[in-house]
Amino acid sequence: MKLKDLTQAELEAMSYDDIAEMILTETNRQMKINELFKEVCKLVGISDDEFVDKLPAFFDVLSTDHRFIMLENGLWDLKTKHSTKVIIDNDEEDEDIEEDVDLDNMEEAEEDKDIYSDEEDETDDLTDDDDLKDLVIIDEEDEEANGIM
Repeated sequence: MKLKDLTQAELEAMSYDDIAEMILTETNRQMKINELFKEVCKLVGISDDEFVDKLPAFFDVLSTDHRFIMLENGLWDLKTKHSTKVIIDNDEEDEDIEEDVDLDNMEEAEEDKDIYSDEEDETDDLTDDDDLKDLVIIDEEDEEANGIM
């Protein structure tokens, strides 16, 4: 559904971030936050005074909403229009490798790892036994009889 097809009552019932998403989708361009919120305010019928009061809250909403991304130049856009680049720093060769990362496959690979298997733990148990070979266990009667308490 397009913004022009919505009634004023429907627009007022929508959240600001949903309206902002529709604006960015329909205009197909990046916008500064104050410009984007100004468009939202025009559609919903918010006054200039309310614009100033509600702008910080709108910024918080866009910052935490996974649909939006703030670009380096201060413009906001939809995250779906941008790919994520990961730079891997290889210490041995001092080269930076840039890769597109498929986050879904990365999570599956992490799940396949057996994080509970640690061969070092088995050898640690053997060395702990050596530390305890001189341990002597005495009960309370032996303590009293030898005056250890």
